[in-house]
Amino acid sequence: MTDALHTELLQLALQAARRAGDLLRDGRPADLAVAATKSSPVDVVTEMDLAAEKAITDLIAERRPDDGFLGEEGSSTEGASGIRWVIDPLDGTVNYLYGLPTWAVSIAAEQDGEAVVGVVAAPMRGEVFHAVRGRGAWATGAWAGERKLTCRPTAPLDQALIATGFNYVTEVRTQQAEVARRLLPLVRDIRRGGSAAIELCDVAAGRLDGYYERGLHPWDCTAGDLIAREAGARTGGLSGRPVSGDLLIAATPGVFAPLQRLLEDFGA
Repeated sequence: MTDALHTELLQLALQAARRAGDLLRDGRPADLAVAATKSSPVDVVTEMDLAAEKAITDLIAERRPDDGFLGEEGSSTEGASGIRWVIDPLDGTVNYLYGLPTWAVSIAAEQDGEAVVGVVAAPMRGEVFHAVRGRGAWATGAWAGERKLTCRPTAPLDQALIATGFNYVTEVRTQQAEVARRLLPLVRDIRRGGSAAIELCDVAAGRLDGYYERGLHPWDCTAGDLIAREAGARTGGLSGRPVSGDLLIAATPGVFAPLQRLLEDFGA
């Protein structure tokens, strides 16, 4: 029964993510990036964000009316089924505004508070990542058919490619910049893609050795966190704590512990 339910949830999440991704890709005005410093483009992005979330919640509610929702754009209902959908209709909003391809639709299904399904669709990269708890992580993209994801073999920390992100609050950004400054000489390099969901999937796909960020919300990372773990990565926060808004770390098993220690030492 559980396997059948999780398969149902996965198929629904995939359909909803593709529907929202198509809406965002095809509905984006061609000249949006030209006026990126004006207020009107931001309004357009907000409208697209809201429309994408509505497309997702309408589809899910039609199929599963008793489920709950937690969405970035305000969808928040308890539900009565034990299933809650955690939704970010547009992760990487600034990238979307500027016409950069690194943005995604992120949808996770939780059962009794634990993530059991995760889907991250990156339309401009032509990729869809997905995982079901206990069944591994998979993706479709430029390669033929469906690909099973496995994180990279562990590298020494000084050869690890690490990604991070920065908050929009000045005080927090300043502290994050200091952590990155101290970390940079100790790793191969640092990347900043601008979408937590995609960074987590890139850890799962072996494109990064690790990723960390402070200030994330559940809708930013619930789907990607499950995908990374199902691909063999370790995820967590500081001092053995679980992932939270204080800090998310995702990395190959051998990189996770030394990266976590450094971030603790640096006050992340």
